[in-house]
Amino acid sequence: MTVYKRSFRMPLHRGVAVVGAITAASLLLAACGGSDTSGAGNEGHNSAATQESTKSPAAGASNDADVAFAQSMIVHHQQALEMSELADGRASDQEIKTLAGQIEKAQDPEIKTMQSWLTSWGKPVSSGMDHGGMNHGGSMPGMMSEKDMSDLMAAKGTDFDRKFAELMIAHHNGAIDMAKDEQKNGGDAAARKLADDVIKNQSTEVKQMQAILDRL
Repeated sequence: MTVYKRSFRMPLHRGVAVVGAITAASLLLAACGGSDTSGAGNEGHNSAATQESTKSPAAGASNDADVAFAQSMIVHHQQALEMSELADGRASDQEIKTLAGQIEKAQDPEIKTMQSWLTSWGKPVSSGMDHGGMNHGGSMPGMMSEKDMSDLMAAKGTDFDRKFAELMIAHHNGAIDMAKDEQKNGGDAAARKLADDVIKNQSTEVKQMQAILDRL
C-alpha cells in the first residue's frame, strides 16, 4: 500500500497577503508609538511656548520710573476728565465740545489700564502724596491750581471755550513731559508704549486747541 505524504503549503498569494498584513501591522504599531512619543515631546514644547507667549513681555521689568509714571499719570488724567466734564453746559464751541468728549473717551480707559498695572506690580494706585495738593498746582507739570479750576467752572460760552483751550494746552504739555520721562527711564514695554501714545495723541490735540484759540 502506497502512503502519500501530504505537505501543507499555503498558496503563494495567501502567503504574500499574510506577510503583507503582518508588515503593515508592525509599521502601524511603530507609527503609533512614534506618534505618541513625538506628541508628548511636542506637547511639552508647545506648553512651554504657550506659557512664554502669554507671559507679558514686560513682566518683571517694571522699575521705579514706571510706577511713578502710572501713579502720577492717573491723577493727571483724572484732572483732565474733571476739566472735560465741565464743558457740558458751559462750552459754546462745537469743536471744544467734541474735543472734551474725545479726551474723556481716551483717558478714562488709560486710567483703568494704569491702575491694573500697579495692581499687577504689587504697588499702590496712589503714590501716597497729598492728592489735593497735586490737584491744585502740585508737583506734576501742567496741573491746574484750585483757582484755575474755579475760574473754568465759573466761565461760560466763548469765555469757557478760550479758558478750556488755554488750560488744557498747558495740561497736555505737562503730560507730554511726563511721558517723555517715562520713555527715557521706564523699563516696562507696555508703559513706554502708553507714554508714546500720550505724546502722539496729546501733541495732536495741542495743535488743534491752538488752532481753536486762533479763531476764537
